Amino acid sequence: MLTTVEIYTDGACSGNPGPGGWGAILLYEGREKELSGYEAATTNQRMELTAACQALGTLKRPCRVRLYSDSAYLINAFRQNWFAGWLRNGWLNSKKKPVENSDLWRDLLAQAQRHEVEWLKVKGHADNAFNNRCDALARDEIRRHVRPGS
Repeated sequence: MLTTVEIYTDGACSGNPGPGGWGAILLYEGREKELSGYEAATTNQRMELTAACQALGTLKRPCRVRLYSDSAYLINAFRQNWFAGWLRNGWLNSKKKPVENSDLWRDLLAQAQRHEVEWLKVKGHADNAFNNRCDALARDEIRRHVRPGS
């Protein structure tokens, strides 16, 4: 029987591209674990994907995961199986251009195959306390690393 874990993730960017942060919260048997990180030059989409990669990567064994994100980019890729086309086309998109962020997508795809993941969309900046906390973690990372006026 697989352990069930709920994961909330979010990414943020100051400018796009610009300095970025990501946050994640893992919930398991009444416990919470917060994760966050920073990149100096990135995009909002990369931070959204990084949050999910990092959160899934912390799981020590295969789990049943309910992953919540406000990123349609992340959730739709899995729910609409964008990977089938990307893999069939050698990681080219429908315009025959390289899939953006393919390094992170490949990592996420591998993580998703290791776990049973249900990808759930939440409304961003609304009344979901965990999503709002992830957003705060991501933004705090940016504030901690970027000096005012720089």
